[in-house]
Amino acid sequence: MICIPVTANNMKEAKDRLARALPLADLVELRIDFIYKPSLERLLKNRAGKFIVTNRRQEEGGAFQGSERERIKCLMEAVALGAGYVDIEATTDEALLGELFARVEKFGCRTKIIVSHHDLSRTPPVHKLRKIWAHCCSMGGDLVKIITTARRVEDNLALLGLIPYSLRRQRPIIAFCMGEAGRISRIMAPAIGASICFAALEEGHESAPGQWTIGEMNKIFSIMEEAGMSVVPGRAF
Repeated sequence: MICIPVTANNMKEAKDRLARALPLADLVELRIDFIYKPSLERLLKNRAGKFIVTNRRQEEGGAFQGSERERIKCLMEAVALGAGYVDIEATTDEALLGELFARVEKFGCRTKIIVSHHDLSRTPPVHKLRKIWAHCCSMGGDLVKIITTARRVEDNLALLGLIPYSLRRQRPIIAFCMGEAGRISRIMAPAIGASICFAALEEGHESAPGQWTIGEMNKIFSIMEEAGMSVVPGRAF
């Protein structure tokens, strides 16, 4: 599945970008940490299932500046409104994480939980990546998301290796490297079974370094398929 992240400064900008992004992708990630005074009810109205709602804290590349309880409260509202997915960091306090899981159950498990880890400076070696993966899995949730930063092209191999490792253990996963050196991983990840890949609406709207635009990604996938290489992002649960 291809997801377009939407970052915006205000509600008007967010609504305009959502209107353009929704027809182009399977999912839209709503980065509410960037939006000034967001109204989830207005943004998710009549199409909540197509959304990943993310409220990323600053330590993992986000912009949210409030308390942890305030941050999680926004995600709990997204669950009540029927969002398809919410993204929560694996380093979140366990008590708050438990409250989010309870909220999902209360509303009939309509919302799937992505448990994520972001390394903004490097890609750890394989044995450490597997420990991070195990920790994310231990938190529960429906998908694991592990994103690192590639300092060199070889780093992509270590991170991409997590995808077959996770799938063999029946855990759907999102995994790729950020940064210019990691751009190739964003293309290869869906080809080897990653559940969701991310593409910017257009140049200048990237939510993370190294992100292709939706137009670029579709063109690359088309070329790969013409060459006989099937590129179908894995099923998201």
